[in-house]
Parts: sequence; C-alpha cells; structure tokens
Amino acid sequence: QVHFEESGGGLVQAGESLTLSCVASGFAFGNRNMRWYRQAPGKERIWIASISPYSAITNYPDAVKGRFTISRDNDKNTLFLQMDNLKSEDTAVYYCNAPSFLDESATPYWGQGTQVIVSS
Repeated sequence: QVHFEESGGGLVQAGESLTLSCVASGFAFGNRNMRWYRQAPGKERIWIASISPYSAITNYPDAVKGRFTISRDNDKNTLFLQMDNLKSEDTAVYYCNAPSFLDESATPYWGQGTQVIVSS
C-alpha cells in the first residue's frame, strides 16, 4: 500500500529557508520519477519539482527555479526539497508523489502534506 509521510514545514519569514522530507513506502521508490507538489489556499495543486529515479534529471517551473532543490535518497526511500529565499507566494501545503501514480488512477492517494507559511 502506497504511503507518503511529508514533514519539515513550518512558519518562516521571507528570505529564510526550509527543507522538506517525504518518506515513501509500499512501492519500489527507486524505480519511479518523483515530484513535489503544492497547493496554495484556494488554488489547484501544482507540481514544483521533479527528479528522475537516479537523480540524473531534475526539473522546476520558473516560479521556483534557482530557489528550490529536489533530491532523493533511494536507500532510505526519502525525497527532499530544499527551499531557499522563500517568498510569501510559496505559502502552501506541500506534497510528494510519483507522477505515474497520478496517471494510473483517477483518484490517486495523497499523503497529509506539510504546511509551509511564509510571512512577509
């Protein structure tokens, strides 16, 4: 059974940093592309970082490029997101998932997420 446990969120001031973690279980973590997503209040959930199975390829949308860094530890089934120079618009609940799971199911499983609040 797929499970994601996100952690590391909190309340920070603009310009500060946070590192998020996501411990995955129930599937072959090291075989899957992984992504971080976020959902801001009143908005849809969007992806904000992706990483290939062996970390060779990472991608980011322009909104976070140069400020966020995704990484993974396949031995520990853990995904990370280093967030630097945080802005108020980064305020959201952050989730991890494998994009292939979203393609495979109309109702994919999501973890509880971790809340990030950036005060300006």
